Amino acid sequence: MDKVARATQDIGRRLRSARTGAGLTLAAVARQAGVSEGFLSKLERGQVAASIANLIQLADVLGLGLHELFRSESAPARTKVAVHRNGAADLEQVAATGYRWRHLGGGAPLDRLEVFHLVFPRAKGMQATVSHPGQEHCYVLSGEVLFHVDGAQHRLKAGDGILIDSELPHRAENAGRGQAHVLMTVARPAEAAAGASEWPDWWRLASSTEKEESKP
Repeated sequence: MDKVARATQDIGRRLRSARTGAGLTLAAVARQAGVSEGFLSKLERGQVAASIANLIQLADVLGLGLHELFRSESAPARTKVAVHRNGAADLEQVAATGYRWRHLGGGAPLDRLEVFHLVFPRAKGMQATVSHPGQEHCYVLSGEVLFHVDGAQHRLKAGDGILIDSELPHRAENAGRGQAHVLMTVARPAEAAAGASEWPDWWRLASSTEKEESKP
């Protein structure tokens, strides 16, 4: 594969990751960026190249810096070694769901694993059920969490864990009186690491209604 083809696929993977992480549909991003949905779909799959003008528009819609769409030595395609320290990063909050989270490792374009620290709010939470390729393991650090998986419910307390085939419909909610802390590990299928599938982060998803209402 030549440099242009590799760069095109890398850009597509980064665009798709940013879009799904923000809970935005292809149609919504394409409309705001002034491109067609079909073009954006092909761009995310690395099948077409985009002009600098298109990339600037897409990066703006997704809240990215233009430099974040290009590979660099500081952002390798596969993680070799990554260390995280206690208190090294503040938890980010998702206004639409109330969840707080921080990224602990993985997530480079060719990584198969990604690890997160999630904090479940006491009240408002994620109500959407999701299904996507891959597997995920959740280990409850503190509090209680109710996992809904394929019509069944699993109530977990501190020290309990659950491994899920992510293709089964699933969601999770706080089941205790206080906050709940969870260590979550996501395993992407081989085709996802190669850029052929999407892996939405369910705690960051907002409904399309909420997204539309948030527009200026």
